[in-house]
Amino acid sequence: MKLTINKNSAKWMQLPRDVLVGHGVLNEVGDVCRDLNLKGNALIVTGSTTWDVAGKRVCDILRSMGSNAETILTCEATMKEVEKVMEKVLEIEANFLLGVGSGRSIDLAKLASTRLELPFISIPTAASHDGIASSHASIVDNGKSTSVKAQAPIAVIADTEIISAAPFRFLAAGCGDIISNYTAVLDWEFASRLRNEYFGEYAAALSRMAARVIIEYADSIKPEHETSARLVVKALVSNGVAMSIAGSSRPASGSEHMFSHALDRIAPKHALHGEQCGVGTIMMMYLHGGNWQEIRDALKKIGAPTTAEDLGIEDKYIVEALLHAHSIRPERYTILGNGLTPSAAEKVARITKVIS
Repeated sequence: MKLTINKNSAKWMQLPRDVLVGHGVLNEVGDVCRDLNLKGNALIVTGSTTWDVAGKRVCDILRSMGSNAETILTCEATMKEVEKVMEKVLEIEANFLLGVGSGRSIDLAKLASTRLELPFISIPTAASHDGIASSHASIVDNGKSTSVKAQAPIAVIADTEIISAAPFRFLAAGCGDIISNYTAVLDWEFASRLRNEYFGEYAAALSRMAARVIIEYADSIKPEHETSARLVVKALVSNGVAMSIAGSSRPASGSEHMFSHALDRIAPKHALHGEQCGVGTIMMMYLHGGNWQEIRDALKKIGAPTTAEDLGIEDKYIVEALLHAHSIRPERYTILGNGLTPSAAEKVARITKVIS
């Protein structure tokens, strides 16, 4: 019997080599660099607040081990900032990068390192979304928020002492981003049936498991609890792994993320990404005919937004975002299909009590 191998079916999976999650693990950044044989000049990409929280300590540790560590402070996740980071890398002839922050700094370091073919380490100071370990970066290009393919971090160092001390709103937003896996996977299955799109069972199972854990432990996710931070960080890392296995963001990004990106473009002032995705998941689960009440109740228990009022966004922008969400990524087929009618958009938002 001859075995035929379809070479086109091969997928490139890029995963972090080292993942450290726990109390005080930031102090092990030097050991991680030695383990990964990262030497020479290092560029720390961080913000003004996260410099005080963790960036300065990372810089001191790297210098104590003989690396020439330089820092660049960033203010927004735009392509212009990515170019600034790349210029700084070339100026100091950096051999590797470290993204230290709640998301923006990690995405900038991720994209700059990808373009310059250098390794980077992800050091989150908050657990607000799954970009800490994924091979995608959220970036604003020409005024529009978009997800860009990039490399996964070579290592993730998540100090739960630091993460649990961050405003609880960030951790709750991270929970919303994880719970949104449910509708993302349903959309993926939907596209597989209707458009014959590739569907990865293992990546989908891993994604669903991360969401299930957050829902089952919703009662125990509390402010300033390191056990809560550890639980959420591990689920966010699982999300990153699921996306790498799938070769796309499909296991963790569907119609609910398209709704969130539409809100970013439409609402004068938007909420956190994970907060918007959580609210989007409630509505998209309704469209899928699933248990949207379970999603809403879990988010409420955690303390994450479930309504437009919670998000600080007017009802009209929720409806408008629902109408435009399908056009955010037209190549990605979801339950939104070719778009909702105005009456259908308002109906789903009212039935799920997202708007009053």
